[in-house]
Formats: sequence, C-alpha cells, structure tokens
Amino acid sequence: MDLYRVMLVDDEPDAREAIARCVKWEEIGYTVVAEAENGEEALEKAEQFAPDVVLTDIQMPFMDGLTFCKKLKELMPQVRIIIFSGYDEFEYAQEAIRLEAEEYILKPINSDELTKVFGRIRERLDDDFNRRHNIEELTRFYQDSLPILKEQFLVGLLEGRISGEQIRGYAKELGLYTDEAFYAVGILVEDEDYEGTQPINAGLRSVSINNMAKEFFAEEPAFICINYLGTVVVIAGLKSTQAHKGFIGSMDRLCRLCGKQYGLRTVAGIGKVYGNIRDVASSFAEAKEAAMYRMLLEGDQAIFIGDVEPKDSEVITLDEKLIGRLIREIKIGDNDTIEAACEDIVGFLKKSSVSMPQLRLNCTELAVELNRLAVMYKVGGEWEKPDDLFARIGQFGSFDEMNEWLTQLGCRLMNAIRTNRQDSTRLLGEKAIAYIRENFADSTLSVDRVCSHLGVGTTYFSNIFKKQTGMNFVAYLTQVRMEEAVSLLENTEEKSYVIAGRVGYEEPTYFSYVFKKQYGMSPAKYRQNLNSSGS
Repeated sequence: MDLYRVMLVDDEPDAREAIARCVKWEEIGYTVVAEAENGEEALEKAEQFAPDVVLTDIQMPFMDGLTFCKKLKELMPQVRIIIFSGYDEFEYAQEAIRLEAEEYILKPINSDELTKVFGRIRERLDDDFNRRHNIEELTRFYQDSLPILKEQFLVGLLEGRISGEQIRGYAKELGLYTDEAFYAVGILVEDEDYEGTQPINAGLRSVSINNMAKEFFAEEPAFICINYLGTVVVIAGLKSTQAHKGFIGSMDRLCRLCGKQYGLRTVAGIGKVYGNIRDVASSFAEAKEAAMYRMLLEGDQAIFIGDVEPKDSEVITLDEKLIGRLIREIKIGDNDTIEAACEDIVGFLKKSSVSMPQLRLNCTELAVELNRLAVMYKVGGEWEKPDDLFARIGQFGSFDEMNEWLTQLGCRLMNAIRTNRQDSTRLLGEKAIAYIRENFADSTLSVDRVCSHLGVGTTYFSNIFKKQTGMNFVAYLTQVRMEEAVSLLENTEEKSYVIAGRVGYEEPTYFSYVFKKQYGMSPAKYRQNLNSSGS
C-alpha cells in the first residue's frame, strides 16, 4: 500500500522542522508532502497535494487553525485533522471536536506521543481503505444492485445501446437467459381514449399489467417482462421461428385477460423474429410501430408488424444503430473512425440490394440527421447550406460516390464542431479574465462567484481556466492584484495599507506577506528602492 500523505501547518519554521524530524515517517507509513505557514497558504496546498492527514497549529496569522480546519473539511471531508496548541483551554478542545478533528494535543509535542497519535490514525485510515476494498462488501453491494443492473441492461438492449460482443457476457453475469436461438419482442399498450371500469392511476396500472404478464409467462423461463416508460415489454426467447406464431397467440390472450381483469382495452404490438439477441432492438422498434395501428383496428388483440406493414421489398430503412454510430464518431471520433462508420452504412445498403432511387432516399435521411447535428452545435459557415446539401444527393450514381460524399461530409462536420467547441472555451476564458480584472479589488471575489457569473460549474471552469492561463484561479487573481499594487507603488504616494485595500486585501499585513513572497521584498522596501534609483 502507498504511504499516507501528511501536511504540516505552523507559522514557525523551526516548529515545522522539529515536527518533520521528530517522527520516522516512512517507518510508520507516512510521507510529508507539504508544509504551510498559515491557513490561507495551507488551503491552496491542500488542493494541490491532497493530503490524507493535516497536522495544524491553532494560533496563526491571517487565518487561525480552527477556521482553516472548517474550510478544509468543506473542501475535503475525508481528510484527517490533528490540532495542536500551546493553550490548554477547554473551548479549543470543544471546537476541535465539533470540527471532527481526530486528535487534540498540546505543545511542546513529544516524539513518542506524536508517533502514537499517527499510529492510531494509521489504523483508522487502514480500516477505511479495507472497508472500501472489502470483497465481501463489494459482492454484497453488487448483489443488492443486481435488479437495477438487470433493468439497465434490458433497457440498453431494447434501445440498441449495447454492442453484440458485450450482450452475452453481461447477460450471463446478470443471470439472464440468452441461450435461445431466436428472439422477438411484444409490447402491451393501453388505449388512451378508452375509460376503463376501474379507477386506477396510470403508474399503478402499468405495474399491475407487468405483474400479470410475469405470471402469465411464468412457465416460460426464456421470457422476460419489463416496464419500459409505462409500457409493458415482453422479450421472448424462442426455440424456433415457428414458435413465433405461438408467441403472437399468447400476447393476444394476454390482451384479453387485461381487459377482463382490469376493464382496460389494450393492444399488443409484435415485432419480427430474429436469430440474434442483439436484434432485439429492431424487433422492439417494430413492435412499437405495430402498436400504432390500434387506431385502425379493434382493441384487445395482438398486431404483428408483418401483417400490417407494406410488403414492398424496395423499402429499405437504415439501421438506427449505424446512423447513431456515425453521429457518435462525428462528435468524439476522428477521420479514420468516421470513414469506418460510413463504410459500414454503405456495406449495409449494398447487402440489402437497394435500388438507386432508394439509395438517394437513404442519403436524404442521413443528410437530415447530419444537418440536425449541425444545427444543435450551432455550426455556421463551415457547414453546407441545406439546399446545397440535398442537391448533391441526386448527382452521384454509385455506392463508391456515396461513400466518398458521406465520409467528406462527416469529417467536415467533425472539424466544424471542434472549432465551435474551441471558440466557446476560449470565449469562456476571456470572459473570466475580464471579470477578474474588473473585480479584483473586491476582497470577497472567489472562484464560486466567477462561475456563478459565467453560469458554469467550478470543475469545468477550473480545467478550462488553467489550460488557457497556465495557472489556477487563486494564482491568477494574486498575479493581477500584485501587478496593480506595483503600479500604485510606482505611480502614487498612497500608503501600503491604502494600496492593500485598493487591490483586494482587507488585512495590510497579509498583503505585505503576499507581496514579499511575490517580489522578495516588502512594499515599503520596493518603493524605497524605486526612490533610490530615481534619485
């Protein structure tokens, strides 16, 4: 296990050095990663070095130890705190307990005592680590989560969001039955215009129908029932294509049973049968389409998509997963992955023996999706006008031309989206810099206030700001304030305490401390040197 990280906080350098030397840190499982001489500096270093344990004095300038501990706990709730002080006062001990300090010890610090204190804390840290990594607990947590994981898997399967390579592994791990050779999907949909005989709210009706479906198919271990957005879905594992007719008949009887049991009028939409579980999403989409015919047919029956859809073999629809993959690669991929996605789309159309008129219709569908993506990302002049986009579709006459057209289109849109993203982040950084420079004199200026002004989260802002400026918010704000302080020292006769207030420091002493840390001398010495060189 790695060594635990310790930070020492005391305004006396000799005291910090003594503490660092009086304990054999590595032998007891620790390493000192940082030191600080006041609470302000300690907060910055805590964020930078992420210590596991902080040993801090109470009496310090600028920010006392108890205030520092309170802010540190808000920033890093898991950190362990040891407070030491030369004042044996009960009120300090009370406050330390309230702040969840691990230990409260008195100066002078004894080496043996400090070693024992850190030994006790090491045991607590080890316990926390073991608890987080305890296999039995993780296994129990996993078992408790199985129902939710199963439902998430089934929803992903229905929506086509799980790849073929992942499906069987996930299904086996979750204890789902996937050894059948064929699959089909049926859905139960209520007639929204029909008022049933029992006043049951929609949510309760959906749960009740789902329970009924589970009981109805209880003797079918390869049938899975799930409540999907208020619709009851039945995923049927079948031993043969002939069994599909039996499934349609069972769903038909289930519709009539719902009417008898709850006084509801329901329709079952049934998708086609497929020989691969990954095609469950296709059967689900067909089942939903079949259920839409309830407006034209009587209720309380099953409607098979094959009985109502057009029989024209020329109608070839693009697989939504193929289109979804192309959209995903345009968002986060590169030229090679976009080219591969386009090749898969063209390959699908080739295998489907699509005609040229149908090919152009499919290209129009793709162009609509890409144009919708361009509008969503507010892509401007880098993207084709819709009229030009659709006019190009009628000009090519082969699969190769289509492939080239689609690949170029996807790559151009990807580059336009990336440019749009870069412009957005650069503008965000520029707005932040402008706001800081306008408000640096306000001592209450903070990263939270800047983020609130910009309407972004602190983590996202911090990453963007550091990439653009090369420093974090605190460091940049300090730099701006120090630059203004130097300008005031050089061009005015203002006293140091006045300048401190004008650059955002309520405490002149802390202003002098920061100035000296930045320039190696106090403000007074800096002005004195200016006067000496001028004379």
